[in-house]
Amino acid sequence: MSQDKERELLLEFSHFGFKYKAQAEPTLHDISLKMYKGEKILIAGPSGCGKSTLASCINGLIPFSYRGEMTGSCKIKGKETSQMSLFEISRTVGTVLQDSDAQFIGLTVAEDIAFAPENDCLGEPDLHQLVKRTADLVGIGTHLSNAPGALSGGQKQRVSLAGVMVGDVDLLLFDEPLANLDPATGKVAVELIDEIREKTGAGVVIIEHRLEDVLHRKVDRIILMNEGRITADMTPDELLCSMLLKENGIREPLYLTALKYAGVRVTPEKCPGGIRTLSLTEEDREKVRSWFRNESGTEAAQEGRVMLEAEDISFAYGNGRQALDKVSVRIREGEMLAIVGTNGAGKSTFSKVVCGFETPGSGTIRFGGSAGWMGLSIKERADHIGYVMQSPNQMISQIMIRDEVALGLRKRGFDEEEINRRVEKVLRICGLWPFRSWPISALSFGQKKRVTIAAILALEPEMIILDEPTAGQDYRHYTEIMEFLKDLRDNGYTVVMITHDMHLMLEYADRCIVFHDGKVIADRSSAGVLTDPELVARANLKETSLYDLAKMCGIGDAEAFAKHFISYERTQVRR
Repeated sequence: MSQDKERELLLEFSHFGFKYKAQAEPTLHDISLKMYKGEKILIAGPSGCGKSTLASCINGLIPFSYRGEMTGSCKIKGKETSQMSLFEISRTVGTVLQDSDAQFIGLTVAEDIAFAPENDCLGEPDLHQLVKRTADLVGIGTHLSNAPGALSGGQKQRVSLAGVMVGDVDLLLFDEPLANLDPATGKVAVELIDEIREKTGAGVVIIEHRLEDVLHRKVDRIILMNEGRITADMTPDELLCSMLLKENGIREPLYLTALKYAGVRVTPEKCPGGIRTLSLTEEDREKVRSWFRNESGTEAAQEGRVMLEAEDISFAYGNGRQALDKVSVRIREGEMLAIVGTNGAGKSTFSKVVCGFETPGSGTIRFGGSAGWMGLSIKERADHIGYVMQSPNQMISQIMIRDEVALGLRKRGFDEEEINRRVEKVLRICGLWPFRSWPISALSFGQKKRVTIAAILALEPEMIILDEPTAGQDYRHYTEIMEFLKDLRDNGYTVVMITHDMHLMLEYADRCIVFHDGKVIADRSSAGVLTDPELVARANLKETSLYDLAKMCGIGDAEAFAKHFISYERTQVRR
């Protein structure tokens, strides 16, 4: 208690509740929480649990932008937020949004970082020094003259971070900072957040679904939320030893799941809050080795006929950048394929060429053995291959959810009875049935993503290409969507996923194609890719924690260990 008194109290909720003006029931109930300067807190929970609403209370969007009824107390540095201005709150709390593009204001990186101090009428010499110092702090100092939109995902996030840090805030709030980043860049982002906290002493709040990735660096506490309430406020070591993650629909780290499968009793004393801190006894390691030796065997994958074949595809954008360089890919009927690689490697460009959004400079594409694919229009190709883009805002054109999902069917002349049947089916599958009469503008990013997936699934194409299908999804909705896609695969559909999610790739993909600098550099099993350190480094991926656990337990064949884990999951747990 005396230690808490010595620390500066940044944030305090006391029996706090909030009900949006348009809703009958409160979104937040009886929230009591304290946060001190220098602390790093992770807020986790299923979609709709109140995480985003709690964040809006911290950064002042509630009550100033989103109207509703507040009960209890919410204080920032000892002052009720209801008695502060939004400007005053922004002096203490800086928010880095999930979508970095939505946060940019300036035409260059320097202009964007300078926006706030320039509006405070800071003189030019001091302004230049402040911008340069802040940009160097987040590692973006050499890109000050670049346009923010021309940067990579990781660089954009650094610009967003600099834009809020320039105000010397006491608390940094990150809303799903890893959602749009490749694995290696996400790892760097977690390290950067930690370094900034150490350098500035600021408090850090991270809202994120990717629990294992955030725990790459030490977190002081994890706040677990469900149905608008705080269900746990614990250290990572305490929380990961409980059943609370599973009970609240949160995906636990892979190494933790593997330890439990092997019969290892996980206790706080073993420091399970991160793979780097995990401490196992020799008895624990032997249990893991014994579990691995008792292989259940894996079924050999049945190879279907080649559905899509691309040969020597090359494509360059108008600025001369070579996005694809003699790419050759075969996709077989009924397989579930992952396409991975760093941001800008050519993954999305390849899909756009396949679907007809872009025309290759050279090469051929055959679908179903026919060379006539290259002469088909975008609409004609869409009857065979459905494409779900990474950003839902690029696909949505209707106001209401139901109308958006039904649009493609109506354009193709389906009768209303069949439209209603298909729309209801996919809305239920994608967890959107309760919101069927809502306007799309009222949805979160993750919910909008599900709307676009539902709209494509309603057309029942032969092949589906999904660009980051699970971005912004909690584990329950992630699992529902992926199990549905797996069912489609089992019924003969072909599913192609462009993803940064290594868990998705490992758990669901039959095969993995790795892109790097516009070329295909690997085509092998997911376990093989994620246990190859050289390939992982080259493609900007991240080794699975199963690789680290195998090494820790003295298992030489990490690929076989990862494959055994996948096989065990599929044959023992999901049957």
